[in-house]
Amino acid sequence: MDPKNGSSFTGFILLGFSDRPQLERVLFVVLLIFYLLTLLGNTTIIALSRLDPHLHTPMYFFLSNLSFLDLCYTTSIVPQLLVHLRGADKSISFAACVAQLFVSLGLGSTECILLGVMAFDRYAAVCRPLHYTVIMHPRLCALMGSASWFIGFANSLLQTVLTFLVPLCGRNKIDHFLCEVPPLLKLACVDTTVNESELFFVGVIILLIPVALITFSYGRIVRAVLRIKSAAGQRKAFGTCGSHLTVVSLFYGTAIYAYLQPSNNYSQDQGKFISLFYTIVTPMVNPFIYTLRNKDVTGAMRKVFCGGYDSK
Repeated sequence: MDPKNGSSFTGFILLGFSDRPQLERVLFVVLLIFYLLTLLGNTTIIALSRLDPHLHTPMYFFLSNLSFLDLCYTTSIVPQLLVHLRGADKSISFAACVAQLFVSLGLGSTECILLGVMAFDRYAAVCRPLHYTVIMHPRLCALMGSASWFIGFANSLLQTVLTFLVPLCGRNKIDHFLCEVPPLLKLACVDTTVNESELFFVGVIILLIPVALITFSYGRIVRAVLRIKSAAGQRKAFGTCGSHLTVVSLFYGTAIYAYLQPSNNYSQDQGKFISLFYTIVTPMVNPFIYTLRNKDVTGAMRKVFCGGYDSK
């Protein structure tokens, strides 16, 4: 970014919800509770996945990745947001804004891909049970996990560089609670059509390809579940799939709204509340939906917290 535009010296002002002081007080309490639950739930999943040998499976390998990702994701956003909600100073330095955009966008992009990988894992487990251990080999799991992180942060690096190359001409008031690409492009004093087109194109790849994989995987899973003769077994399978799809729909739906909507239709106020879902709500509910209701995890929790842990 050109230093002459002034933003590199003065930093930015995150307006957030400053026009709604009553809402700020409510959001502070709600988001603090959500953040603590996010820390507790995701830390528990990571710890249990390492402590219990029964959880050393591809499914829990990916869930541990997701939990670690969600911990980092919310921590890159929520502590600063809580400070801004409680104080009059809404400023963020130029370097901190660049770092927040790079980290949060990298983690968000990684989660988009990782959720698709996890859907493929569930497809292999349900539809190819006899070949599951061969298909989901530890090396393949490590490769898919690493690829998710690499692609996510490669995309973030590209978007961060392109965003901060846009001249802002001294504009530094971001009408949002975090440094994110769409509201940053709103500050530009030049035509950003090329940036918006590039963002849309990459967003289609990062968001819609995993959605297509998830749709395919769960479509095949539903067909397999319908072959189950036990009504109780069908209800259990559909209940689990329904919970997973609810979280996936919430995450992808809100992210698609933020990144794939034409800029002339983008409402800044709606964008703020939509962003709360995929940056704060989804990371909080992920561990409860994916694992804490699972018998394997509840059994591991009883071993660790109730009767002491016996690795044998």
